[in-house]
Amino acid sequence: MNPDLDRWLSEQSPKRLRRKRSALRFLREGYTISVSAYTNKVRTDITAQSGGFTSHIGSPLPDLRQLTSWVLTNADSKRSIAKLIPALWRRHGREDVLVAGMFLANLDEDALGQPPWMAFIHLLQRKEPLLVVLEVAEELVRAGHPVPDDAWLDAAAAQSPQWHQYCVLFLSLRSPRSLTLHRLVETAPPGGAIFERIRQRLIQAEG
Repeated sequence: MNPDLDRWLSEQSPKRLRRKRSALRFLREGYTISVSAYTNKVRTDITAQSGGFTSHIGSPLPDLRQLTSWVLTNADSKRSIAKLIPALWRRHGREDVLVAGMFLANLDEDALGQPPWMAFIHLLQRKEPLLVVLEVAEELVRAGHPVPDDAWLDAAAAQSPQWHQYCVLFLSLRSPRSLTLHRLVETAPPGGAIFERIRQRLIQAEG
């Protein structure tokens, strides 16, 4: 636990979560608590150069989990948290995307208005870095939402080359993995180093 974040959260009022704009400001402030201004600027500059996110403050993952847990505990309703998810995704900072994934994984279908995996795919309206897609998918699986079945993955993979790659990532999180989707893995479009390592691991596991 981060003592600086602990202290800051103890000083906050849950009333800050009642309006979406205020809640978004609250989260943005929370991201910065354990990160110096210099580190913030360096990471933001690097991210801007790479074109991946609108910002990258550098908040440690445990701090983001702690912040997310505080919101889940103190918000007036789970539905109000669900409404933050698309807003965070649109803002598209590195921390925003991770926190959106944590909220997605820890809210039920009633709060989201649809199953978590469906809510996730509706966020993927543009090409996203594969590592981000994998991290959010891992959050879903960690929270007890299993990877969709073979028919779902096969149909989704047929939508576009990027969706084909997404589905290979999703398949890599399933245990046990299905041997019936060997073709889906082998025919996926080429990706970066992380994607190709995942593809080879799947092929070797199924061989």
